[in-house]
Amino acid sequence: MIDQATIERIIDAANISDVVSEFVTLKKRGVNQLGLCPFHNEKTPSFTVSPAKGIFKCFGCGKGGNAVNFIMELEQLSYPDALRWLAKKFHIEIEEKEESQQEKALKDERESMMIVSAFAQKYFSRFLLKENEGRTIGLSYIRERGIRDDMITKFELGYCPDGKDTFTQAAQREGYKMEFLEKTGLTIRRDDWIRDRFGGRVIFPVHNVAGRVIAFGGRTLTNDKKVAKYLNSPESEIYHKGRTLYGIYQAKRQMTNQDKCYLVEGYTDVLSFHMAGIENVVASSGTSLTIDQIRLIRRFTPNITIVYDGDDAGIKASLRGIDMVLEEGINVKVLPLPRGEDPDTFARSMSASQLAEYIKANETDFIKFKTQLLMGTVENDPVSKARLINDIVRSISVIPDNITRTVYIKECSRLMDVQEEILYTEIRKIQNKQSEDQTRKDIQALQIQAAKPKEQPVAKKSVNPFETEEREILRLLMKYFHQEVFEIMDEETQQTHIYTVGVYVLSELQNDGLVSVNPVVRAMIEAMEENIDNKEFDPIKYFAQHPDMEISQYASNLIAEKYIESKRWSKSGAFIETESELLYALVPKLIQEYKLKNVKVLLRKIEHEINEANKNNDTEKLMECMTQFQNLKKVMKALSEQLGFRTIS
Repeated sequence: MIDQATIERIIDAANISDVVSEFVTLKKRGVNQLGLCPFHNEKTPSFTVSPAKGIFKCFGCGKGGNAVNFIMELEQLSYPDALRWLAKKFHIEIEEKEESQQEKALKDERESMMIVSAFAQKYFSRFLLKENEGRTIGLSYIRERGIRDDMITKFELGYCPDGKDTFTQAAQREGYKMEFLEKTGLTIRRDDWIRDRFGGRVIFPVHNVAGRVIAFGGRTLTNDKKVAKYLNSPESEIYHKGRTLYGIYQAKRQMTNQDKCYLVEGYTDVLSFHMAGIENVVASSGTSLTIDQIRLIRRFTPNITIVYDGDDAGIKASLRGIDMVLEEGINVKVLPLPRGEDPDTFARSMSASQLAEYIKANETDFIKFKTQLLMGTVENDPVSKARLINDIVRSISVIPDNITRTVYIKECSRLMDVQEEILYTEIRKIQNKQSEDQTRKDIQALQIQAAKPKEQPVAKKSVNPFETEEREILRLLMKYFHQEVFEIMDEETQQTHIYTVGVYVLSELQNDGLVSVNPVVRAMIEAMEENIDNKEFDPIKYFAQHPDMEISQYASNLIAEKYIESKRWSKSGAFIETESELLYALVPKLIQEYKLKNVKVLLRKIEHEINEANKNNDTEKLMECMTQFQNLKKVMKALSEQLGFRTIS
């Protein structure tokens, strides 16, 4: 358990901008910061960070909260584990009591797999550097490849001992369950047969964006052609190959600083670039580039340079990736390597300055790359040249930004000696065809759906009819809880008392027994009631940093929303008072509106009861309902007269 004092230290130290910028490129917009939301796919930034309030809010998907909520949501961590993550980042020491076996068992499956993976990484790294087999076999190979010791430490390289189940036995002795050794893919079990997946291999741990180990790549040291050269962890709850990039944790800061990402294929490609001083590099780990990987890069930079092997397979991989990258609105360049070279060998064959010079001289946009690659073979063949132009036009057509697309059309026109209008015509044809194909698919999907047997309707979630009023009441309470606004005279003593917004609102709600159907709203009101006399109580800080994620997100959403002045407060050319100056009028009318809404809901309910009583000839019930109805009508009339106009539409 983490004690409350330590929790407060962590929350106070956890600067929201520092936390979010670990995962998202933020740009200053006034007092706030703006970036692409990491929780949903978007091309126009709607993700806002408020350093002053200590919150984030996405106006696209609706997620919001504090630094702890951000880490919980992004890394799928529990509240205590998100606190531990932040404590590590901000160098805050946590003293905890040792977990009991029962507490360990209660950890969810995902976290258990993370813990097993972290143990495996430490075991493999220690074995590489401390054990005789690791040093003589694994470390010797690594150094033969020219990988420096600082890279071994930086990327946490390791070695899994050669043997049937040496690692598995060691893990079990330390109390790690076979269930999670299997689920992470570290151990393979078939009935009574058990074996280490990575036995006798050099280990490349795969980290997620937060730096936690989620998988492994193992390189065999045998020359046996029947043995796979590289072996990777299988897909699991914590590892999805198509959503992961090797080296992203080590590269993300430089990707943001340099505003560029170099994309290579393999583990050693990444290491060699780092040794050459180029740290903004990630690898697709031998897999075909995926949309999720491209979007992961886009969180840190909109510029990618593809650097694949200088053979036919590498060139084809580059060509495959170009259209996918362009379609996501990212600027793409290609760095062609000499025939037979790969990023690893090429980077190690020259000095850091020579590599930088080569990149500067040879990095090219995709049109020039395709043109240079294919033009030599089609120069005297009109049909082949037309095929090449169509290929380039197809790539240009997927670019979502009109300005970028126009620039590339001009470049293609110049290089291929084709009129721009012809290129525009071809692009329109392609886009029309794509639109028709999509429409056809949508119609087919609807037809298939219509042919399916109808399912039972899902019960609708209960709706809070007072959501608008309650949100506005809470927002004002959070902002002005301690502000003294109301002068009220005691009729008996004739003395004037000054009341805060908090005292006024909460007493009005209590006097009329108004209780929200929303449990989050109820919890927030109860907390305010408990702190009504506490001058140190800061509602914004208290609720935005609340351990209950629903409460902190609800509160963060409230204080992130821009206050929109009601039309009655502003007239063309007239002086506009601030919200704070209008509290004396705004708060009472808001409470009256809330009461009026409650009365209207009760009236609808009684109208229904009157109809039921009529149907059932229940005279006694009918008279009772009619009396209640008339009384509520009087209350509604009085409230309406007091209001005169609406505060919230």
